[in-house]
Amino acid sequence: MDISIDFIRRIARAAAAETLPRFRSQGAVANKEAESFDPVTEADREAERAIRALIAAEYPDHGILGEEHGSENISRRHVWVIDPIDGTRAFISGLPVWGTLVGLTVDGDAVAGLMSQPFTGELFYANASGAHYEGPGGPRKLATRKTTELAKATLFTTTPALFKGEARSRYDEFEKQVQLARYGTDCYAFAMIAAGSVDIVADPGLKPYDIVALIPIIEKAGGVVTTFEGGPAEKGGDILAAATPELHAAAMAALRG
Repeated sequence: MDISIDFIRRIARAAAAETLPRFRSQGAVANKEAESFDPVTEADREAERAIRALIAAEYPDHGILGEEHGSENISRRHVWVIDPIDGTRAFISGLPVWGTLVGLTVDGDAVAGLMSQPFTGELFYANASGAHYEGPGGPRKLATRKTTELAKATLFTTTPALFKGEARSRYDEFEKQVQLARYGTDCYAFAMIAAGSVDIVADPGLKPYDIVALIPIIEKAGGVVTTFEGGPAEKGGDILAAATPELHAAAMAALRG
């Protein structure tokens, strides 16, 4: 099925109405984890509530999986997957590299998605017409760089500290093979693959709502997104995205050691 750009823009606007007024406002931050710091804000909760209301009104027969408000009807063929603020740590730190992620799966496959960064006025999205960008500089179709060699690649990961034990050793060796490595930016780094500015993102331990929306944006721009083992990324896990199939294969081999 196709998702109209009008509906995609409506989702982005509804989320922005809840997130932007609370960005850099020093609002209250709660912690979802007893033994670590996993922040959640009123902006997270209210943005997801607004997104869910739009989806329920437009597609009442579809299921929804959201980070903050749980799941409903996820046995349906069509399921929307929502992360109202991907990068809450950046959000509460005043850094504009967070984004709203909303993706649609059909029979488990991600077919459409959006990443909205309202502070910078950017919208990255994919539907049946391909992968697109709207924002400063004007609208355009998204296309990955044609990088095929690790030695010429720019790599992002949230932080190498997420790689544990032997996986950290393999990551460190992998990083030595690329031209440039940078950390942080969460969903923004994945969007930059589709935009042709970043070549590889390797992030372990992602949840479905961290990646589903980004899969069709990257794939329809020419990239590849899988788990580190090469499996489907829709259920989350250790996720590897790359600008070209050749670069993805080289990165996957390097991460395996």
